[in-house]
Amino acid sequence: MKILVTGGAGYIASHTNLELLQAGYEVVVADNLSNSSMESIHRVEKLTGKKITFYEADILDKERLSNIFVQEGIHSVIHFAGLKAVGESCAIPLKYFRNNLSGTITLLEVMQEYNVKNLVFSSSATVYGDPEKVPVTEDMPLSATNPYGRTKLMIEEMLRDLYRSDASWNIAILRYFNPIGAHESGEIGEDPNGIPNNLVPYVAKVAIGELEKVNVFGDDYDTPDGTGIRDYIHVVDLARGHIKAIEKLTQNPGLVVYNLGTGVGYSVLDIIHNYEKACNKTIPYAVTPRRPGDIAVSYADATKAYQELGWKAEKGIDKMCEDSFRWQSKYPKGYKN
Repeated sequence: MKILVTGGAGYIASHTNLELLQAGYEVVVADNLSNSSMESIHRVEKLTGKKITFYEADILDKERLSNIFVQEGIHSVIHFAGLKAVGESCAIPLKYFRNNLSGTITLLEVMQEYNVKNLVFSSSATVYGDPEKVPVTEDMPLSATNPYGRTKLMIEEMLRDLYRSDASWNIAILRYFNPIGAHESGEIGEDPNGIPNNLVPYVAKVAIGELEKVNVFGDDYDTPDGTGIRDYIHVVDLARGHIKAIEKLTQNPGLVVYNLGTGVGYSVLDIIHNYEKACNKTIPYAVTPRRPGDIAVSYADATKAYQELGWKAEKGIDKMCEDSFRWQSKYPKGYKN
């Protein structure tokens, strides 16, 4: 079975490609390489001993996408492609709307044209906005606090409308919480452009001495240590959730939605202290003012994914930090090494 993975050279996608290949699927990747590296494709091929069919393609390019569907005989699509930095989305919202929304519309049009109606969509816990209670369940009210989150929410609405119009689609919407860590080989991991936007890659850069200290945005939240609490999930556990979702689509479930998280909340300081254990050194940090749009607490109830997909996160915070540090230590410049 051939799976098209859009944005397939990125962080979560590269780990998903590896799991797909190991599960016996054929993987076709489309990626414009604007925020990713071809090296991740080569590393996955080396780790698995299997080949990935790669197309340098932008999902906004309908003709290029159509050619892929004509040539490859795609069965299902896992849709990762999109811009993903919350802060950047606030600065350049139109770019986010054009890329994430228009790109998805183009992809869906091409899928419809070639009668490929199995889709796994990479959504996000940001669609819950500031949740009214935790843990967060899939049926809670949806909102967004930034343009990036709004694109995820709008795409979810598009997919719901598409399914209402044509029930022959099978769509799994996966709402990720906070993916961290790396493959235990240390050969693939998170490789952000420039200074990282996310906590753990930033902590990793401080751990190897590339950055001076971690900025902790606010220590006055209503949490045990005053810092924000999130649900961090190992990227390999997350990748395996996509395999389970692809399997689910073969049962013609219609449109289904799942949280992928551990169900455990860790504070910013928890992450820093666990990372200190992983790297065996002190991580300097400084408390700075809260960022606009940040919320106090968010963690998942992933019961539904366990009941319907047979999936649950298995790797704990120690493993997440150890694997992240192994990747960062082996490749301090990421794929640019």
